[in-house]
Amino acid sequence: MSTDPLFGLEGRVAVVTGGGGALAGTIGQALAERGVRVAVVDLNEENARARARSIEEAGGQAQAFACSVLDEPALREVAAEVESLWGGVDFLLNGAGGNDPRTSTDREFLEPEDLDREDVFDFFDIDLGHFDQVFALNFTGTLVPIRVFARGMARRRAGSIVNIASVNALTPLTKIPAYSSAKAAVANLTRWLAVHFSHIGVRVNALVPGFFMTEQLRFLHVDQKTGELTPRAKKVVAHTPMARYGRPEELVGTVLWLLSDASSFVTGALVPIDGGYSSYTI
Repeated sequence: MSTDPLFGLEGRVAVVTGGGGALAGTIGQALAERGVRVAVVDLNEENARARARSIEEAGGQAQAFACSVLDEPALREVAAEVESLWGGVDFLLNGAGGNDPRTSTDREFLEPEDLDREDVFDFFDIDLGHFDQVFALNFTGTLVPIRVFARGMARRRAGSIVNIASVNALTPLTKIPAYSSAKAAVANLTRWLAVHFSHIGVRVNALVPGFFMTEQLRFLHVDQKTGELTPRAKKVVAHTPMARYGRPEELVGTVLWLLSDASSFVTGALVPIDGGYSSYTI
């Protein structure tokens, strides 16, 4: 039996938020290579245009949209433009997200003596506004695009949504409470919506990526002077059975499966792509 009909995506329309970034951008490029028309949505117009241009130069179809995933009216305008250009949206990949170092604590463990030290940044020092911003970007920035683009899917009784959670959603990482909380909320929303949408033909699943060596992460996990992994990065590798960081293209296969008819009976799934990180304990 040929698997091509199961995985065929040609002629479909996808919206990829955060599409100017490394991970979502790589996925958008891969979709376009398989005949999907891709709306690249990103707050950074230059990055969105660069990815759309890359897709077109490779022979694909793409359109860049500079838009915040928190701006529902603007996203509705995007939805109208995409429908006018290509027709209804078949797929939504929610790739927008990120952390803010101002919501990261200095240490993994809060010790009694740290409470009176001004040189230690702990949980009590995190500004609530900064915490809210991280939560909004990752959680509300997933919720709002679904509200906008899933409406058409619901009316057509067909569609596939892929969110991006994190291994943080399964077991929170130390030092980053805002990001961990937000990704846990994304995972919960994914499963809730999978049930809610189950009678209207719209499937909702989520990737659960481990650690991928993007340029943003490289700045945090690689010593800029020596080129060596930082102590925290070495802990990441030590806790990853495959003993390395992931590559952006290693997300593609799972996305193709979740968007295609090959996963027609899969909804509410949280799929770890983490080199075994979430399975490992001692």
